[in-house]
Amino acid sequence: MYAEERQQEILRRARAAGRVDVVTLSAELDVTTETIRRDLTSLERAGVLRRVHGGAIPVERLGFEPALATRDEVLTAEKERIAKAALAELPEDGSVIIDAGTTTGRLVQVLPADRELTVVVNSPPLATALAARANLHVIMLGGRVRGKTLATVDDWALRPLSYLNVDVAFMATNGCSPTRGLTTPDPAEAAIKRAMVKAAQRSVLLADHTKFGNTYLSTFAELGEIDVVITDTGLDTTLAADLAAAGPEVIRA
Repeated sequence: MYAEERQQEILRRARAAGRVDVVTLSAELDVTTETIRRDLTSLERAGVLRRVHGGAIPVERLGFEPALATRDEVLTAEKERIAKAALAELPEDGSVIIDAGTTTGRLVQVLPADRELTVVVNSPPLATALAARANLHVIMLGGRVRGKTLATVDDWALRPLSYLNVDVAFMATNGCSPTRGLTTPDPAEAAIKRAMVKAAQRSVLLADHTKFGNTYLSTFAELGEIDVVITDTGLDTTLAADLAAAGPEVIRA
């Protein structure tokens, strides 16, 4: 079993049982306890498990939300592939929403310089990165800035979205499952995401494979409201088929 396969199995067991312990995993997966500890460290860095004494707990059980800087340091190659695949969903001209997030942030970095686009964002760092681009018209949604995600929320962000009609919304999420849809821990941020999806003719989810199969407090969209899911090849093929059956096209970049 490859390390990535073993880590996915560890994550599956943690979500099914509510926790995992190092000794049991070592015996059942036939690897050393040191290997299991390294796996748990990798999964914690990915933001899907939280280490506790002797084992780990899935973050959704704790209501834990990793900070933006922590999430930006993991799965960088996968996020870059997802962002490049998302370029195929850009309109030739027109308007897009780019949600706050680390994978959507990679999309900002690779936006082509040959298209005239209006780009709506709710993230001061993304707005700063986009503002110097001569081919882009940038609209920054106001409101309170959440420290965890650096996303603007509350009424000053919600009101403008109610009047906007964009071609494509590129969305981020903390969790996604066929039964619970797209979820995030913070209700205020969920409200903004919900309004973004509603404002767009098409919605495209950009999410690495660790986001799938887990559920957080607030649902902001059902899978049937999403047109395309772009993820990486780490996503289990059976889960990918379940997602596609719920409505969206699933692309594994």
